[in-house]
Order: sequence, then C-alpha cells, then structure tokens
Amino acid sequence: MRVHVQEDVCQGHTLCHMAAPEVFALREEDGHAYVTVTEFTPELIEAAKRAAATCPEQAIVIED
Repeated sequence: MRVHVQEDVCQGHTLCHMAAPEVFALREEDGHAYVTVTEFTPELIEAAKRAAATCPEQAIVIED
C-alpha cells in the first residue's frame, strides 16, 4: 500500500493531519501535508482513508 499527498494539489487546510496525525505531518513553511508512515497497519490504512475523505482538494492518493 502506498499513500501520498499531491503537493501541487494540497492547499494546506490541515484537515488530514487533524484526522490522522499518526499518518500525516505538516510542513512548517507552508502547512502542506506529507506522509510520515512507510509501513501501514490495518489501523493506519483506515486512518489514511478517513483523512483522505476530509481533504477538500482530494490531494491524498491511496494506492493498493
């Protein structure tokens, strides 16, 4: 499984980080999100999916 944030689409609303702080962190310079996890447990997969659902720009991509 792979999760990433499309940097050119993310607007820095921070909703993904609020929904899943264990998966997403925010860059200090612009507030844009990035993924901090490389190994996804079932719980982290669900957290990433919840966070993706909160993104107004749909900048989070989840690939199986």
